[in-house]
Amino acid sequence: MKNNNTEVKKIAVYGLMIALALVFSYIESQIPAFFAFPGMKLGLTNVVVILALYKLGNTPAMTLNILRIALVSILFGGISAFLYSLAGGMLSTLVMILLKNKFRTVTVSIIGGVAHNIGQILVAMVIMNTSGIAWYLVILWFSGMLSGAVIGLIGSLLCTRLPDNLFFGGNKNEK
Repeated sequence: MKNNNTEVKKIAVYGLMIALALVFSYIESQIPAFFAFPGMKLGLTNVVVILALYKLGNTPAMTLNILRIALVSILFGGISAFLYSLAGGMLSTLVMILLKNKFRTVTVSIIGGVAHNIGQILVAMVIMNTSGIAWYLVILWFSGMLSGAVIGLIGSLLCTRLPDNLFFGGNKNEK
């Protein structure tokens, strides 16, 4: 019976985190662009990824990120948004997994934000069949670092203040 309760709690936690990511995505879609450059946004949904990475582990963080990207693309985007988000999100999450035990949460999030931008530019270069847009990385790196710092700070605060047992005893040190 105990194993069944753990599975139910796990499903509930995953569902709540996906719902939170969808709410953050909707809120972010309602905020006007902060800058004159396309593609710049805060990335509020990455708070959920940071929280999952540090409280649940690597595999749940990647799984939740893939589900979040798919659902957000269906609800608020399209195939193009899906491709850009998937490339950025997967590269970002992979980089954060590799760095999470070596650096602080804010640093991991900043590097993850920059990796997200690199993934998106790589997809754009393939779709547009040109490397001429690589210069845009310079602009996106600044937004990636800024948003990564803000998201990392929020994620770090949540990780330290939310108890581990809230996350069904997830293995936050999973490799």
